[in-house]
Amino acid sequence: MALRYLLCSFAVLVASSAVQDGVLQHPLDSVDPLGKGNDAAEHLLYELRKAEIIPTVLDVFDPKITLSIFYENATVEVGNTVDPSKTQKAPDVHFIASAPNDLSTRVKKGMQLTLALTDPDAPSRDNPEWSEICHWIATGVQLTKPSDDDDSTGFSKGVQTIVEYKPPGPPPKTGKHRYVFVALAPKNGTTEKLSLSKPGGRQHWGYGKERQGLRRWAEENGLVTVGANFIYEQNEKQ
Repeated sequence: MALRYLLCSFAVLVASSAVQDGVLQHPLDSVDPLGKGNDAAEHLLYELRKAEIIPTVLDVFDPKITLSIFYENATVEVGNTVDPSKTQKAPDVHFIASAPNDLSTRVKKGMQLTLALTDPDAPSRDNPEWSEICHWIATGVQLTKPSDDDDSTGFSKGVQTIVEYKPPGPPPKTGKHRYVFVALAPKNGTTEKLSLSKPGGRQHWGYGKERQGLRRWAEENGLVTVGANFIYEQNEKQ
């Protein structure tokens, strides 16, 4: 299992600042939003800015967990390009916990974690009139410890699907699309069960306005971003 994680060497590790007593009682968004002091976190935020995912899809956030995503014949590696034929089936997803003294301890055991997948480039990046498109929402994802040596996925333990996985399908002659995977946690740090709403539709996440989607849905459901990853895909006809 450890070898599979090496495939995600570009994925974000969590910030390594010391945790003070009582830190678990703080809201999840109360820490340094720039992830200073951790090269991997800074690299992730740099790549998200470079791809204009920040600020188009996400606000600046403090990465707390690694989002490792494995398709049968492809791996999501923070901005790599994947052929659409390789992403037709839902991937294995791991929300990887960090060492106990890292800031990811703010992501508490028993906290309901959620995965979302969105496309901000529909029908194209130059003409995003359909964006965002909601491709997937699943909640109840379990944290995976770095030391885990089995092949289990966080999706094997009672995950609830809110929106079924819709494979990426960039139309012909629309260039590269960004497909953004986001890990979300309760903003207030609660470990109580959440009742999350289902978007009114995939296009615009049901909000009816261009560029509306993940950010608004997360805010309405009291969620904050704790991790992210993304790939590019494009139709072979360009």
